[in-house]
Amino acid sequence: MTLTAGTHPVLACAADIEASLKAVADVNPTFMTPSEKASALVALHRLRSQVAALEFRILAVAQDVAEADGAPDAAAWLAHHVHADVVPLRAELELARDLDEALPVVAAAMGEGTVSVAQAQVIAHAIDALPSDVPAETIDQAERWLVEAASTFAPKQLRMLGRRILDVIDPAIAQTAEAQRLADEEAHATRATRLGFKPLGDGTTRVTAVLADAVAHRLRTYLEAFAQPRLASATVNGERLPRSRALGEALGQLLEVLDPVRLPLHGGDATTMVVTIALADLHAELAVAQLGDDNRLTASQARRLACTAGIIPMVLGGKSEVLDLGRQRRLFTPGQRKALRLRDRHCRAEGCTIPATWCDAHHLKPWSHGGTTDLDDGVLLCRHHHQAIHDPSYEHTWLPNGQLRYHRAA
Repeated sequence: MTLTAGTHPVLACAADIEASLKAVADVNPTFMTPSEKASALVALHRLRSQVAALEFRILAVAQDVAEADGAPDAAAWLAHHVHADVVPLRAELELARDLDEALPVVAAAMGEGTVSVAQAQVIAHAIDALPSDVPAETIDQAERWLVEAASTFAPKQLRMLGRRILDVIDPAIAQTAEAQRLADEEAHATRATRLGFKPLGDGTTRVTAVLADAVAHRLRTYLEAFAQPRLASATVNGERLPRSRALGEALGQLLEVLDPVRLPLHGGDATTMVVTIALADLHAELAVAQLGDDNRLTASQARRLACTAGIIPMVLGGKSEVLDLGRQRRLFTPGQRKALRLRDRHCRAEGCTIPATWCDAHHLKPWSHGGTTDLDDGVLLCRHHHQAIHDPSYEHTWLPNGQLRYHRAA
């Protein structure tokens, strides 16, 4: 940069910095002592903040530069001339204006190199997020407190402090502000709530949801209760079951244990799902059942659901006459399940330690073959082994110790 008489001090400063950097361009830092490297790193990081502070001071008042070239704003003008992306420069322009108009303490700290650009952005966001009715003196106090905290905390920690700044500065205002913020968030969550189903045509449906945080937290808590045992024991191709798959399967298990009697009336009756299957198919190893109006599943899945899920099986004869419209009396009662838990303690499959509270009650003699719902005909199996016992590709044998051993069918 060539200077002429009357050059503005800012340009002279930029020229001096550029000249100083050129003077050390060929210096090899490898030969610096550890102490020199440490001092240089800290000094240069502080210098970066100081240079940014000076740049932002100019950027905040450079709209006339943009207008002279027909640019929409100074960020767009600078992006064009230095070949940069305009989006991050617009964020810097917004910060520059905040520093110039409303955050003098942050601007001064940046100029001294004690607050970084990232920290300044966090502080500006925290101050901007304060309720509009917060007194000006409280805002000034919050700014000073956060600037002081920046000497100790990184941007991530500073961001958390910024969210709770009123708790420190003015707890009385904080409580009211927090209540209003939560009310606004809940109203937004109600407006934004969405749930969609898109069948993909390959036996799966993509479920897309936007839920309120409280609803999502409750759902996640329920699903993790079902998923944790599977994550602890199940593997896929020798690798531990992915968490996302465990949660997806947990949703299916959650739906199976819902009590239809407690759901709203649907079509004049308690909410139920009906599985329709021919008698011959019910006994076959490889057959198809109808779930509801337009969904299908294998006969083995229908037999498994008949064990524990609140789903009514409708068995048809050769001329489609209804031979049996099963009722939930085929399901084990809460008292029977407690007795099974006390007796079995955990899944009865060999080597499986999933506790009884996570297991399904399985009929030893299937309901489809006239099995009865009593303790002698019941056994506890975890979700994985309950599916396997209904899978025709597996066979099983009872061991003398009362455990169930699985092996691939020949």
